[in-house]
Amino acid sequence: MDIVLKNLIETQELGKKLAHCCSSLQNPFVIYLIGDLGVGKTTLAQSFIQYFGFKRVKSPTYSLVESYQNKYINIHHFDCYRLTNPEELEYIGIRDYLLENNLQLIEWPELGEGVIADSDLSIELSGDGDQRSVNIEFQSDIGKHILRCATT
Repeated sequence: MDIVLKNLIETQELGKKLAHCCSSLQNPFVIYLIGDLGVGKTTLAQSFIQYFGFKRVKSPTYSLVESYQNKYINIHHFDCYRLTNPEELEYIGIRDYLLENNLQLIEWPELGEGVIADSDLSIELSGDGDQRSVNIEFQSDIGKHILRCATT
């Protein structure tokens, strides 16, 4: 599915719509956020996380992972940009983040290749200025369900 987002607000709205579609998931779910610096990966992730009631959402650029947990969901937002070796993810126990009712948002997934889980949904952003092109693809049946929900 290809989408054109005209501004920051539309990027935030897409994040919230995807979050709504993921709100009833019980199984582990992995979303890849792909794109160059400054294309809106973190903005999309922040609005996704805020949908679940988390007010303060930090970028995990320096901490590698920020987790957000409440009685409804466990979200783990990874930023692999500063990885020097994918094995660093093993040291923080990345596989432990794939339990029931856990969702992973992973920025720069190509840098964690071989260690991170396969994605259920892959979101690639590109563009400059305010306008963004977004390509969303599913890689699992659950991802297909989320994509269908997001397009209705």
